[in-house]
Formats: sequence, C-alpha cells, structure tokens
Amino acid sequence: MAQNARLDHRNPLVFDTHELGRRPGALQRLTRTVTAPRDLGVAGVIGVPEGAPVELELRLESVMEGVLVTGTARAQAEGECVRCLEPVELELEADFQEMFSYPDADDRGRVIAEPGDDAEDDEDRLFLEDGMFDLEPLLRDAVVLALPMQPVCQEDCPGLCSECGARLADDPDHHHDAVDIRWAALQGLAGTMKDGEKDEMSGAEAGVDEKQEK
Repeated sequence: MAQNARLDHRNPLVFDTHELGRRPGALQRLTRTVTAPRDLGVAGVIGVPEGAPVELELRLESVMEGVLVTGTARAQAEGECVRCLEPVELELEADFQEMFSYPDADDRGRVIAEPGDDAEDDEDRLFLEDGMFDLEPLLRDAVVLALPMQPVCQEDCPGLCSECGARLADDPDHHHDAVDIRWAALQGLAGTMKDGEKDEMSGAEAGVDEKQEK
C-alpha cells in the first residue's frame, strides 16, 4: 500500500507513536473508546451501527522497521437472521495485528535514501506518517473477518414457512395440508357432480309437490 494520505491527529482512529522514540523493544499500551465509522461490517447483512461505541485495546511495539500494532476491538453488532429475518444482536470481539513501517526504512529496518523505490513491496506495506498511523482500515478488515457471514437468531432457527411466510419458531406445529395436484381436477369434478345431483333432487321434489297440489 502506498503511503497514507495526510493524517489528522484529531481523528480518534489516528494514533501517535512518538512516545516510543524508535527504540526497538519499547512498548506502549493504549485503551480508547471510539465511535464506529460508517459501514463497519458486512453491508446489508450485519455490522456495528454508525456512532456505536467501539472499545479498543492496543499494544504498540517498536521494532527495527517500524511499529507493530496488536489489538482487540469490542462492540455490539446488529443485523438480521438469514433464516427468519428477525433482528440479531451479538457481542463482537475482533483481534488484529499489523506492521506500520517507517517510511525511510526497508524491510530490514535499514534507512534508505528514497523510500518507495520498490513499488511492489510498497503495495503490501502500511507506513507511518509523521509518527502516526490510521487504524480504520485495519479495524474494518478485522471486524469483517470476525462477523458471521450468515447470522442467525439461534443455531436451530427453523426459518419461515415456504408457503405462507409464518415464523416457524413461533408455531412449531405449523403446517399446511398437502394436496396432490393430480387429484385436484377430480375433486373439482366430484364437487360439480354433487351440485348436479342437488339440482336433480330439487327438480324431483318440485314435481312431487306439483302432483300433490293437483
């Protein structure tokens, strides 16, 4: 990855590493609660709502080539059950680790005169900018990996009735009487015959009544 765009130290997801002083082995532990950015999760499936609190625990370790960032993010995710479409809430815990390289050092920590000469290497690297790094891209990747791709309200959720859409968990005995379509025409014919018989019976009864009147 190319060098980060200009970072804003006021952004709560931007962290300053100057306290480490580029001393290999130096450690710094940080805790911070931030608000979730937009689209933090799997779009249309499940994610952390924008503005919801996200608790961060970070461990910053200075190494020869940069700063190794290890951390955990905790938040509450919300989504929809893929089987019955009911709301789903779950406690999210996402772990992550990434190296943020010094822009003036190669992969062995040696200072180089002009950083970024090797474009292929830079594609896979994240860089510190003025001693700062942006955690948001790393946080997004970690959250997506930690979330279920097919969230369910419960492991044995039976879903919805394929015929009427009723939620089966609310009515375990829910069912529809199956009708064999091969008999449907005969049932209709039987109904027609019964109606004809009724008409004949009505006609016969009318004839009897007329004879009695005579």
